Amino acid sequence: MPIHQPQQRTDVRTDRAGVQQAEAALVEHYPRLVRLAYVVLPPALGRHRRVLTAHSVVQRALPAAGSKASSPRVPAQSRRTGAPEGAEGASADRNPPHSAYGWVRQRVLRAALAHERRPGWWPGRLPAPAALRPALPAVWGLRLFPRAGGVDELALDRALSAVDGPVRAAFALHLLEGLDESGVRELLAGAGAADPAGAVRRAARLGRPDRAGAQALLRSGEFDPCTVQTRPSDLLRRRHRVRAAAVAAVLCVVAGGLAAAVEEGARGGGEDRAPAGVFAPVLDPAELMRTAAERWADTSRVDFTAWPARGGRTDDDGLLGRALRAWAGPPDSARVSATPGTVTVPPAQPPRLLFAGEVDGAAVVLFHDGGVRVVRYAEPLSGSGGAALDFARTDDADVTTGAAVVVSRTDDGARFLLAPWIDASATRDLLAPDAPGRPLEVGPDGVTAVVPRPAAGGACQTWPVLRLRSSERIVENHAFLVTDLGDLAPVHLTYTPKPGRGAPARQPREATSTEALLAWARTACSLRTLAGSGVRSVNNWAFAGQKLPEGRASADWLCTRADTWRGPGRVLVQFLAPAASPTEPAAVVADRADTALCSRFGQHVLAGTHWRAASGRWYVLAAGSRAVTRIEASGAVRRAAGGPTLAVRAPRDADVELTASLRGGGTLTAVR
Repeated sequence: MPIHQPQQRTDVRTDRAGVQQAEAALVEHYPRLVRLAYVVLPPALGRHRRVLTAHSVVQRALPAAGSKASSPRVPAQSRRTGAPEGAEGASADRNPPHSAYGWVRQRVLRAALAHERRPGWWPGRLPAPAALRPALPAVWGLRLFPRAGGVDELALDRALSAVDGPVRAAFALHLLEGLDESGVRELLAGAGAADPAGAVRRAARLGRPDRAGAQALLRSGEFDPCTVQTRPSDLLRRRHRVRAAAVAAVLCVVAGGLAAAVEEGARGGGEDRAPAGVFAPVLDPAELMRTAAERWADTSRVDFTAWPARGGRTDDDGLLGRALRAWAGPPDSARVSATPGTVTVPPAQPPRLLFAGEVDGAAVVLFHDGGVRVVRYAEPLSGSGGAALDFARTDDADVTTGAAVVVSRTDDGARFLLAPWIDASATRDLLAPDAPGRPLEVGPDGVTAVVPRPAAGGACQTWPVLRLRSSERIVENHAFLVTDLGDLAPVHLTYTPKPGRGAPARQPREATSTEALLAWARTACSLRTLAGSGVRSVNNWAFAGQKLPEGRASADWLCTRADTWRGPGRVLVQFLAPAASPTEPAAVVADRADTALCSRFGQHVLAGTHWRAASGRWYVLAAGSRAVTRIEASGAVRRAAGGPTLAVRAPRDADVELTASLRGGGTLTAVR
């Protein structure tokens, strides 16, 4: 008969020691664990709830005191409580799953993934089931959110929001925790993920091709819920909610079913509710991001993220709320416009407030959406007209392309909101290159006086531009030109001078010199063809000069390249023959859309045109950029010339093919 030894209770002390080590690991690596939870949690929660929930799931990772069924046995760890140094870059073998840190990490991961498995029908504002409900910390009267990043961080956040929790977890475990694929699969399986292998495969496609860059972005402040900014919640709405809660409590005694309806009515009815599918805090004026007034002078990122909120109605929650709701779901009466390539979807996170005020009979609000878009909302102050909502891309804006935004446009012209780093502003006419600029009046809120708009049709007699100068606090005496082509963001004008002999290739520079102004005086009217196409900048590149036959006169060849915010560019090759007037329009000899020509990715160009001399004889002229060593004409005439230019007698309508040889090898055909 077997003898049963009395059960030994040695596991109590072991578990107690394991819990103590797990607690030490949690405390030591708390920021690391909270960041992991923040990335894994559903982005639909909004940044405020995501921050609090991330802290909650980490703080609840330890088993409850005195609970036998709270968790599996906590492993003891012989040497130290947590992972070794190099926490976020530690490899899988340095963070074994059986260590105290590994045990806590799996608990955090399981809780974060479980939160996403909450039933889809569960109301977002009501408590979750007990197993999924976040506990402390709780914050009243404040909204918390991590520091905003740039366009790269926003793009990564959107990519993560498009996948499910296990994929986000696999992505974070690989880049933040340094686990290999097998380690990620094992940890996901232990956390209850349905398809760990599939999640790992999908996560491997995120952040490509620059995984190192994605890792740096994931470690940035955009994904750090331990370093947060605070804003007050909607104070007026908070008071309404307190009153509503009191009324609901009284009515609940009488009729519980009536309480919810009364509370909803006390909250303002349908007007304050977020549209379907949009998470309410994103549309809450209290959630709007606001930049400090002097931030622009103390940052290396001088763009729209450095703009402070200006205007007389920045605290008007009613106006701001209407603007946000119109953005999320424009009413039928609203006029919506967007530059090509600009999405009009609601914001994924609270946008940055740039301006809210009254301009030209309208209440105007300007938002900046995470480095990607500028959005303008305008509603009439009187009358029955509908609101207007305009979208424009502004990703990768800088000192010049982020220097101004159209805040109001009327029949007389446009008013601009200038960047806080603009120290001086003036207007000038590109078709009057010798005339000095005229000072432009700017109000204390940064809004300019009306600037005349270039005529959209008819005679091209003037072309107004703004001449802006940046503050010496960020750059020394940097003046530049911008012009209005019908979009929210004005277009930056630059100039690249002709190449010098033996000199390296010239780079675009500001179009403020006499040479640049003379070139723009003859090409400004060609900007009409670019109106409303989402152009970011236009550069006039003088790629060749040519001595003309039958005399000593010379001509210039310009490649006018327009770059759009979305990437593709358009090229006009223009021939500047001698002219009696400095503003006589150049002849457009080639027009190419969606091309890299005349950019740093298309530095070789060849063009040709027919030209009539004073004698009445016709010639075919051709010119190439600095790397062209030989040009050949074939077809109706055959001729070759060494160097970057060619001139040959030919009938007026002669069909001639032009090719060029490049220094270092290669050939080039003429752009048409």
